Parts: sequence; structure tokens; C-alpha cells
Amino acid sequence: MKRIAVIAIVLFVSSAWAQRRYSATGMVLNVDRERQRFVASCQAIAGFMDAMSMPFEVRDSKELTGLVPGTLVDFSLVVDQTSAYAEHVQIRRYETVEQDPWAARQLKLLSNLIGTSKPVPQPLRVGSVVPDFTLTDQSQQKISLSQFAGKVVALNFIYTSCALPNYCFRISNNFGVLQRTFKEDLGRNLVLLTVTFDPQRDTPQVLAHYAQTWNADPKVWHFLTGTVPDVRRVTDIFNMEFFPDEGLMDHSLHTAIIGRDGKLIANIEGNRFTADQLVDLVATVLRDVHPQHIDSQAKPIHPNMPDSDEAKALLAPGRVLGK
Repeated sequence: MKRIAVIAIVLFVSSAWAQRRYSATGMVLNVDRERQRFVASCQAIAGFMDAMSMPFEVRDSKELTGLVPGTLVDFSLVVDQTSAYAEHVQIRRYETVEQDPWAARQLKLLSNLIGTSKPVPQPLRVGSVVPDFTLTDQSQQKISLSQFAGKVVALNFIYTSCALPNYCFRISNNFGVLQRTFKEDLGRNLVLLTVTFDPQRDTPQVLAHYAQTWNADPKVWHFLTGTVPDVRRVTDIFNMEFFPDEGLMDHSLHTAIIGRDGKLIANIEGNRFTADQLVDLVATVLRDVHPQHIDSQAKPIHPNMPDSDEAKALLAPGRVLGK
């Protein structure tokens, strides 16, 4: 009778391990289709682990469809006693100006009207070389993308009159975090470019004042403006959408990462990612990590240990989720 009870307990524990699933959200840092895994900077998973960056195996290669660095994903983390893997990977689609449906409809209508009069520029694909451009920074210096060849470039878009704290302010703050985090790399390996899409009001003087909010070093963090056609050319490259609305701007949000070879690595749309996830992505690119060279050990964003004993066991040194 006692033996039957022990067997029942073992079966119950095994079943409990096999059925554990956690909802996870993260930003893709790298994709290794040959090994059927992706690396993601994940937000904390309640009851399992703190926020950290790690590789996840998938059982079906179709789960990796559409994943590129910078993609935001939701997925289920399936955990048993000896392994873990990701399934039901879903890309999080960002809806332009999501908090203002009327503005979104206006923006879509405007895009359609533009499309009837002239061809709509095709946004640059990930992996393509970013065309060179020249704009003027807050120090009234001409800045060309090509002068940063051999360095990683992080680029975003703002306008200084933006009234919403979770839009341009948040995007600028993300770069403020990059400036503090990578201060040893800035200038040597990393450059920050912030482009205004309101050049008629955002003069170099206005941008210089705005840059002071972030204690931006003008040698390594350039706030750029130019003529309307020159700025429009840059926004078209990265699929930025914007139009004036009663003195303000309705606009989308884009943050791009360009590799040392001048190729587009990521074009992140929206604001649904954390500054820590952007830090992880830039760190990955700075290391020039290719999938086959990714360290299998989990990389915590914060120096906290995982919450649960289960997570501690699975995230032991050398363990790859899914192995």
C-alpha cells in the first residue's frame, strides 16, 4: 500500500512538472534557425524568474517565422523537470498612435491619399544596407551616417513639442539609458542619433536645449535636423509616419539599430519595450554575437537570482532552455 502511495506521489510530481507553463514576453535579440532557437530579453515571469536575457529552444521551426532582432514577442514557456522550451510564439504588432483611434484613422487616410499621388516609399528591410544621409546636429555640425562606418549606430525619431510622456519622452529616455550604460563604448564603438521629424520648428538651437534634458554629449549623441525633404528621406527609410494636427504631430515610433557593416539589424516599432531590453539588444550587437557564438548561460538584466528553485535549477551555468 505504501509503495502504491509513493508511486502515486512520484507520478503526481512528474505530472506537475510536465504541465507547468508560463506566459512570457520579450524582445528578440538573435535567431538561430539552424538550431531552432532564439535569444530574447524577457520581462520578469511571475513565480519563476526575474527579467533576464537567455536562449529559448522551439520544437517547431515554424515558431521562428518572422522573428528578427528587435521583434517583440509573447510566448508560452513550457517547463518540465529537465528542460524547457518556447511554444505559441506570437509577434506583438504595434498599432500606430494606439491611444488615439481618430488620429490613427486620419493617419491611415493620409497615407492612402499620398499613395494615390505618388509611390509610397518602401521601408528598408532588415539586413539591407542603410542609405547614407546628411543632417545637421545640435552643434550645427553636418553629420553623415557614413562617417560612423565600423561603429554600431542606434537611431530614433522625436519632435521636441511632443506632449505625451510615453511617446517621444520615453524614446529619448531610452537613449539616455544607453548613454549611461555604454559610456565606455560611446564614440569608439557606439553612436546615438536622434532625428526630429518636425524640422521647421526643431532648429539646432531648439535641439541643443532639448538635449540638455538628457545631459547628451554632443560628440556621441547627435540630435539631427535639416530641410523638410532631407528629413523626409530619412523617415521614409525607417517607415516613420507623421503629420501635423492642430500644432502638434500624430506619429508612429521607431527605434533602429545599424550594425558596424552599415546594415539594418533592427527597426523596432512602438514603445512597448523596456530600456533594459534595448540595452540587451545593443549589447548583443556590440559584441557582434552570432547565433552559434551565443553563450548558453542565461544573462540576467539585473543581478537578481531567479525567483524559484525550479528556475534556479533550469538556469544553472551551461544550461540552455530546451536542452
